[in-house]
Amino acid sequence: MPGVRSKGEPDRHVRSGWQAALAVCLLAFAAAVAAEEVVPYRYAGVRIGGGGFVSGLVFHPREQGLYYARTDVGGAYRWDAAAQRWVALTDWIEAKDENLLGIDSLAVDPSDAGRVYLAAGTYTTPQAGHGAVLRSADRGKHFERADLPFKMGGNELGRGNGERLAVDPHDGRVLFLGSRGAGLWRSEDYGAHWSQVESFPAVATSPSASAENPWRRQAIGIVFVEFEPASGKPGRPTLTLYAGVSTRETSLFRSDDGGRSWKPVAGQPVGLRPNHMVRGGDGAYYLSYGDEPGPDNMRDGAVWKYEPATARWTEITPWKDQHSGWGAVTVDPHDPKVLMTATFGHYTPKDELFRSVDGGAHWTPVFPRSEFDHGKATWTRDHTPHWLASIEIDPYDPDHVLFVTGYGIWASRDMRALERGGTVHWSFQDEGLEETVALGLISPPEGAHLLSAIGDLDGYRHDDLDTAQLQFAAPPRYANGESIDFAQARPALIVRSGFLRKPFGAAIRAAWSQDGGKQWQAFASEPPEGEGAGSMAIAADGRAVVWAPRNAQHVYLTHDFGKTWAAVEGLGAGLRVLADRVDAQRFYAYDRMSGALYASRDGGVRFAPIGGALGDASHGRSQTRVQAAPDAAGVLYVGSREGEWLRGDDSGRVLKRFEGITGVDAFGFGKSAPGSDKPVQFLAGRLHGAQGIFRSLDDGASWQRIDDAEHRYGRISHLVGDPRIFGRLYFATSGRGIFYGDPIDTASVGWGEPKANPNNAAAANLPTLGFAVLPPTYAERRGAEVRP
Repeated sequence: MPGVRSKGEPDRHVRSGWQAALAVCLLAFAAAVAAEEVVPYRYAGVRIGGGGFVSGLVFHPREQGLYYARTDVGGAYRWDAAAQRWVALTDWIEAKDENLLGIDSLAVDPSDAGRVYLAAGTYTTPQAGHGAVLRSADRGKHFERADLPFKMGGNELGRGNGERLAVDPHDGRVLFLGSRGAGLWRSEDYGAHWSQVESFPAVATSPSASAENPWRRQAIGIVFVEFEPASGKPGRPTLTLYAGVSTRETSLFRSDDGGRSWKPVAGQPVGLRPNHMVRGGDGAYYLSYGDEPGPDNMRDGAVWKYEPATARWTEITPWKDQHSGWGAVTVDPHDPKVLMTATFGHYTPKDELFRSVDGGAHWTPVFPRSEFDHGKATWTRDHTPHWLASIEIDPYDPDHVLFVTGYGIWASRDMRALERGGTVHWSFQDEGLEETVALGLISPPEGAHLLSAIGDLDGYRHDDLDTAQLQFAAPPRYANGESIDFAQARPALIVRSGFLRKPFGAAIRAAWSQDGGKQWQAFASEPPEGEGAGSMAIAADGRAVVWAPRNAQHVYLTHDFGKTWAAVEGLGAGLRVLADRVDAQRFYAYDRMSGALYASRDGGVRFAPIGGALGDASHGRSQTRVQAAPDAAGVLYVGSREGEWLRGDDSGRVLKRFEGITGVDAFGFGKSAPGSDKPVQFLAGRLHGAQGIFRSLDDGASWQRIDDAEHRYGRISHLVGDPRIFGRLYFATSGRGIFYGDPIDTASVGWGEPKANPNNAAAANLPTLGFAVLPPTYAERRGAEVRP
């Protein structure tokens, strides 16, 4: 079958001991690695705290303290009970496989605490790659990969449903996977090979098992598989299992022969889509339903109890007099009468979490008797829980309950206080879990070392890289930050753009600060067209701002922060703008998808196309990246994802072609090395065919590699160097937040010797990439005690 290996074909190893991805990468790099020095770097996440949709939680039923989280764009995590933090499991995924950072489902083997499985794939769009099952036998320390002949949708509709991937509790060799558009699939060798269950009902691939959002219709398909453990014996495949399809028609199906044949469950409700199914210790099942799969919309729903022994269905919806979606349900593994569920999409006034101790006959709202501790992530005080798509009760501690939201995970350690008339306390459990997507980064020469524009969270002035802080001071406070820039000669002067969603209301969607981002005020007005946000640049002297609003047909110029606007000449729609870092009269614009370049030498009044060799080289290149030189007027650096990296001027001359670079994802400039007047160049892309992060101290004459195969973070989208700290860089990932990196100085007291990466491909006689284990954090380097 296309896309599925035959049983005689060897597995494709993604990370597996000495045959890890490090060897694959360095073998490709071997011809050039002798000429490029490898510099050990220590990377750490810029602490924001969560920030994205954690779409699922899974506890291991037989080992205390072992549980996992999956996210829609930021990979998967395992909770480290000893360290009290999340450990990222998928940072090894590199740029070409960035689509695998969306985890559509997660499963553990109930009979083997070491085995964990990820159904990976972010999108089902034509340009997205096929999905894969990533399987691990050591709790996610290493993974092997089985490619699938269909796509997954970890960031699409229904991503909070589940789990669509399940392991047989009696025979760990057997797994089932419910796909979005290709029906039901089965593996009998620990997920190494997969075959389609052709007998599964056709409704799973019918139009009714799809849903539509403002962009397109998406297949949702089979959203959960649930085994009936009472029907099996250890060492033998379980005979009875259920599968649910996201359709308002007949949706729940049962097999009593190990998945070979299927039939609908009698008496089931119709008219709503199921999204979760859990089994109680007494054999009863509980299902949550919504009119839509979520998370974009869900306006109606229900919670039902199903008792297979009597074929009885009972509706147990907590609110029967209010319309609301219901996006999750769970049961205490040791007390089948204790249930929890939550509304979904009930934004007015807010979503509610419910608890029952009598099997769903009566429910108690939890949040009115809850207190939330915002100390670990101060910004969460401005957010109420929403998108509660997964709720879990710890199988070893009934007081320990977790639920996910659109921005992270809340956890309680005293849930049963509710039954005693007390207060339930919640803490934001996101240490180590970062899932923001930064859309803009700046590192000015004074003030805070890093400021960001963040998708869904506006943006931050990062005064302390290791402490979660409040977003930019409101007003204004944007739902999405899209662009941020500073005036090079007046670096305390900063502009940013963003946009608002309902119910945030209307506001000017651009703001400026004259104190380095501590306080902000909105522009006086917006241009006469467009939808705000978009791309924004401020002149080097701060006297002019150019704004290309989203969906505007023109680019606009203001000299008074929005009191007056003038459409610039020579530019159209869909462009990004930037300012020259030296000459206040120069601005630039470019089309990311076509590579077209434009320049202005009169303060942004008129723009003209940049032709010549530079324009010709850029033309037709998609995913174009352009930056102004930090140290020269009229000089640009231009790169693209599949092209070379060039330095040229605004007359169109190519001043330098950087040899060996064949792909550019992001680049930036940092403080010069001691004794040099050349800014350090940082590049995320391909050098001599090898993907990685590189730096050059001598204007590209030689390069040093500064990442390793365990820490790739998908595709890097934005990168800036620090102009005040030699070697420091900041970069935005495709779903794992923002990272900063520093060279590991083995001579510095307290830093310690870099430890060799265990996956160093020694057999290939290739150099080890040093990577320190738990090196000091930014705060610790300023004087705190170093962790052991």
